[in-house]
Amino acid sequence: MIKLPETMVNQQEIGTVSSGPVKVGIIGLGRWARVLTRAAKKSEKFEIVAGFSRSEEKRLAFEQDTGIPSAATMEDLLANPEIKGVILTVPNEQHLPVAEQVAKAGKHIYTEKPIANTLENGLQIEALQSQYGIQVMVGHSARLLKGTRMIKDAINSGELGRVSLIEANFSNERALELTPETWRWYKDKAPGGPLSQLATHQFDALHFLGGEIEEVASMAAKLSPVGAEVDDQSLTLMRFTSGAVAYIGSCWTSPGIYSIRVFGQKGLMHYELDFSTWDTPDQLHETSELYIQRGKDGFSKREVLTIPPGDMFQDELEMFAEVCSTGDSCELSASSGNVAIAVVYAALRSIDNNGACVKMKDIFDAAHANIAAS
Repeated sequence: MIKLPETMVNQQEIGTVSSGPVKVGIIGLGRWARVLTRAAKKSEKFEIVAGFSRSEEKRLAFEQDTGIPSAATMEDLLANPEIKGVILTVPNEQHLPVAEQVAKAGKHIYTEKPIANTLENGLQIEALQSQYGIQVMVGHSARLLKGTRMIKDAINSGELGRVSLIEANFSNERALELTPETWRWYKDKAPGGPLSQLATHQFDALHFLGGEIEEVASMAAKLSPVGAEVDDQSLTLMRFTSGAVAYIGSCWTSPGIYSIRVFGQKGLMHYELDFSTWDTPDQLHETSELYIQRGKDGFSKREVLTIPPGDMFQDELEMFAEVCSTGDSCELSASSGNVAIAVVYAALRSIDNNGACVKMKDIFDAAHANIAAS
């Protein structure tokens, strides 16, 4: 029987913040900053004490909505000696330049996923750690979902046997709502459409569940009637170094879904959550589903498992508080974040080459060469 974890991430994964709440700042005060701020207010381990946006209107709105003061300049926020780390919720292309400023100020960095808009920029963000003696954490919160953690526990305990296949899907209707005024309309800002905006969550989760990824193949299509530049359908295959394989679908023209199914030689597990409650993860367990099926005649004996309540956003931010407190890395590392974006670029190269397999090593080698040449 699978043991239900009492918390999303156990004490060995998160640790404890000992001397009062860790004080952090937040840069970029749009919608997602409010989602994370709501999660922060539930925690006693850290406190968001200041925010910054280049827009005075956004600064004032953030203050009114959250009660958290804003700084007039980024330099003012970074000069605050009480702030040990900074959360970045700025657009993807701003991750590197803002992260550089934060690192130079000696603050630890939490950046929303993906780690950057390109793998080259992601690798340069990762390099800030050794350059300035700070840690970078990436907000791939989906791997902290309760159902995903329970599947990982079953893999680690041997209950599923040797994992041979994983399938996953993350879809929604975003492509039906795009207009030329939205940044997701454009290929250079949202490469691959749902590939970079949705499937990247699953790339990280499957990296967590399946281990090191060796090669990637992908295909894409454009079926939305709105006429956006980006593809809106994505199907990606992955081979792990273990020999297991996976496929990840992402449709941008359908109702929302997030699901993972792991096939082992002793059993399989299926996890599906209610996408409509993504922004309120403390409610996810109420309408999500997780079951395990064992043995050859297991279909009629599927066991529906109870998913405990949790909050992936609070858990990841408490993980960041521990990073700020100890200076140690965590599982949501810059290195792991760069694997997820490297899968995106391997998939894009495969699409350009009619679905040919692309080695992950080749993608990393090319990115390092581009950095060295620049």
